Amino acid sequence: MQEDMREITKIAREVSKFTVRTMKADGIGTGEFDFIHVVRHNPGITQRQICEILTLDKGACARRAAGLEKKGYLIKRKNPADGRSFQLYATRKAETLKLSKVEIETRYYNWLSGSLTPEELQTFLPLLHKLCLANKTESKAGFPHVSECVKGDGNETR
Repeated sequence: MQEDMREITKIAREVSKFTVRTMKADGIGTGEFDFIHVVRHNPGITQRQICEILTLDKGACARRAAGLEKKGYLIKRKNPADGRSFQLYATRKAETLKLSKVEIETRYYNWLSGSLTPEELQTFLPLLHKLCLANKTESKAGFPHVSECVKGDGNETR
């Protein structure tokens, strides 16, 4: 594949930098957002499980959970299955944060796509959608084809 395909990564990186900068104004960092994201998608998750998903050590995970609880993004409830641990849940404030991240990204992409003509967008968007679907399918399957490409010489195609 051409080096030009890496431009997708470059665009995503710049969108991410802008989003992080904008979110930091609200007092949320990237690591915190990732933590909230995991909790939102896994209501009732334990800190131990978050440690595994985000590859955090226990201390860092506990500090992050406590900080996000203090900021009002998470609530802790005793784990009924194990009285020594807590389950974490996202608050309404965390859901609003998710929406604001989506809104920031949407506005950035709307601005960026403004550099294309309507005809160019009509060609580009279906192709982008096709790539996105292939990416999501590969991800959900555990990346079997991409893993093979990484193990091989890197020139394999689908």
